[in-house]
Amino acid sequence: MANLESNASSSMRVPGEATATCWSCGTMRAVHFCNACGKVQPPLPADYFTFFGLPRKLNLDTALLEREFYELSRKLHPDLCARADKREQEWSLEQSSLLNDAYRTLKDPIRRTEYLLRLEGVELEEQSKTATEKARATGEVKKQVVPPDLLEEVFELNMQLEELRAQKKLGEDDPALIEEIGKQKLELEEKFESLSSELKTYWNDWDRLTDSAAEQTRRKVRDKMVDLLNRRSYIRNLVRDVNEVVGN
Repeated sequence: MANLESNASSSMRVPGEATATCWSCGTMRAVHFCNACGKVQPPLPADYFTFFGLPRKLNLDTALLEREFYELSRKLHPDLCARADKREQEWSLEQSSLLNDAYRTLKDPIRRTEYLLRLEGVELEEQSKTATEKARATGEVKKQVVPPDLLEEVFELNMQLEELRAQKKLGEDDPALIEEIGKQKLELEEKFESLSSELKTYWNDWDRLTDSAAEQTRRKVRDKMVDLLNRRSYIRNLVRDVNEVVGN
């Protein structure tokens, strides 16, 4: 057993799964494939962090993540199982799909944060463009709360956008209005970048907390990240609306 573990080609072995045995040869298996016979194994129920053998932390070594992704991609690629039996072909497809989804999510810092929050039982406010378009088409009210610190600014900007839309329908343009909207857009973009920087401080706070930390302490950091991401998403959508109306 010690010899098999010392020959493991991947450094990311999920803790607690060392007793699993290969379906083909019966020896100790790695998480995704067997170290002895190389057979792809059935996928284990796991979140994306666990899939890569990572703790649920937000500051990740993305270079290491990328290396592990390409290493696993080579070993789990369906083409390698083209002549294998049907079960292993299916497992290879499932493992490869999970690998790609996990990598795309974890390599992106915002998607990684949103994913961890979902694992913590938090669903962010729906602020996507798809949700906006669906709401417009169906008449449903989209869950979108204006951040309190932006209420006045958002109200003024929306009024200006409506005025500009009306002018465009009449084939008119107001350069002064367009310039004012452009200034507000720049301010929003600066706030957007500021929020992205602020989010990193919450990653550090979260990563310092252990599972033994008081739930109330963890919840405070989690709620700060949720609030920040919702504000960030709202600002992103405002900038998108400005671009659509102005024509950028």
